[in-house]
Amino acid sequence: MSSIANFFDRMVRRYLPDAFLFAIILTFIVFILGIVFTDNSPVQMVEFWGGGFWNLLEFAMQMSLIVVTGYILANSPIVKRLLGKISKLANTPGQAILLVTFVASIACLINYGFGLVVGALLAIHVAKRVPSVDYRLLMASAYSGFLLWHGGFSGSIPLTIATQGHFLEETMGIIPVTETLFSSYNLFIVGTLLISLPLLNRLLMRPTRNVGEIDPELLNLQASVIEEEEVEEAEEKTSTPAERLENSRVISILIGLLGLAFILYHFVQNGLNLNINIVNFIFLFFGILFHGTPRRFLNSATDAVKNAGGIIVQFPFYAGIMGMMISSGLSDQLSMWFVNISNDFTLPWLSFISAGILNFFVPSGGGQWAIQGDIMIPAAIGLDVDTAKTAMAVAWGDAWTNMVQPFWALPILAIAGLKVRDIMGFCVMILFWSFIPISIGLLFF
Repeated sequence: MSSIANFFDRMVRRYLPDAFLFAIILTFIVFILGIVFTDNSPVQMVEFWGGGFWNLLEFAMQMSLIVVTGYILANSPIVKRLLGKISKLANTPGQAILLVTFVASIACLINYGFGLVVGALLAIHVAKRVPSVDYRLLMASAYSGFLLWHGGFSGSIPLTIATQGHFLEETMGIIPVTETLFSSYNLFIVGTLLISLPLLNRLLMRPTRNVGEIDPELLNLQASVIEEEEVEEAEEKTSTPAERLENSRVISILIGLLGLAFILYHFVQNGLNLNINIVNFIFLFFGILFHGTPRRFLNSATDAVKNAGGIIVQFPFYAGIMGMMISSGLSDQLSMWFVNISNDFTLPWLSFISAGILNFFVPSGGGQWAIQGDIMIPAAIGLDVDTAKTAMAVAWGDAWTNMVQPFWALPILAIAGLKVRDIMGFCVMILFWSFIPISIGLLFF
């Protein structure tokens, strides 16, 4: 396993470009495919690209806020102290890999933005305790937890179809999370990956102790991120009413309690109805409460926005790719090809495969659902296949190839101080393994 992982690691480090260049290369690939496989001219493809460039602004804001609010909460003193205590469970490189993978997976099940940041911060804590661990594999292990996100509480597709007014409501109705996230097939996939991923990453460890050790200078550069607050920060001497308000705990408590009141009201009125907006709302207001004062919250928010910068810049490019895929008919051709070779047994599995391929060009669960939902759900109804399972198949396809699509690795890499090529070789192995339990869940449950 280690030798195979080393092979992919060498290939990726040699040939994989930066994540932004990856998006640009995909843009040219889709542009050429649209000309070759459809009746569209180059001028039309340019029009589709530019016309779609800003079509995901609302969704981009929601996704950016998930990363930002997740970071704010993960970087609060309470959560950082907890991470410091958890890191003490690892005393060897093997234990470090197992611990980071398991905790990152659990955190991503709760919220993927939160999980990405928690995984990175915990990995840095653990690396300081176990400096002989392969730092690149440790961060790949932290990112591997992201594989579970679309089967968890922040999964955009199950939350979208559970939200009143979604664009396929007239076709499939409103599907509660009890039929998606808490279904037998989803629980099997999540449970199997939760147990097997730490073991897989442990097997990818190199036998040589000194290969891939963390650079001490990198730890020094990241010290501000993980340094625990041993004593309460002294209240700043303020001279103006505005400064007193910025450092007021009362303000944070009052607005935090107002947020908690709405969260309680939401669940009383709607039951276990988790959608993208309420997840963001929960993490935002817990972040406000945990940071204590508005000033500390805003300082953390400033750092969080820096980590989301790569996502914010690249989202329009992927929106442009999505515009070309949809307007040219390429996405329809891809999806319909899989539908045409499907039957009532294979449709969910082939939906998963098609979503995994499409995810390279549209690395957004919500964006993919906007493309594939209109095709897969009518096909599922026509073949008498469970529409909830078909939707979750698309969700797992999106999560699956995220392991080799660098878009969502950007936040964790920014915190870690690494490049995408540093971890992607290990992620290829994770991609191969995860195909097995996901396929079993979609085919036989």
